[in-house]
Amino acid sequence: MITIKVFELAMCCATGVCGSTVDPQLTRFASDIAWLKSCGIEVHRFNLAQHPEAFARDAVVTEELGRGLKTLPLVFVNGHLRSRGKYPTRQELAEWGGISPSGQMPVIDETCSGGQKCC
Repeated sequence: MITIKVFELAMCCATGVCGSTVDPQLTRFASDIAWLKSCGIEVHRFNLAQHPEAFARDAVVTEELGRGLKTLPLVFVNGHLRSRGKYPTRQELAEWGGISPSGQMPVIDETCSGGQKCC
């Protein structure tokens, strides 16, 4: 199973719609995360304000933060750092998750009946 972990700056919510201005990049990314989950990809988001222990537990995240907050967000796929300093596109997320940007997972077994690994 593919697991994506995202370590983000401190913010009050993950959608980007709180506060006085809406961040379209965050709303797009929140939508992309929901889409990934609907395709069976496990996704965990860690916000520096709400999950500081997750940052402290991960040696790679701690090392990256030593370079400054500009390295956030950090995106890991199955434990490997794939992106830093920007939110990845849906195309990138699809490639890393082994699915097409339309949300279809490749058929692994011809007898598949629409399970998690073969939409």
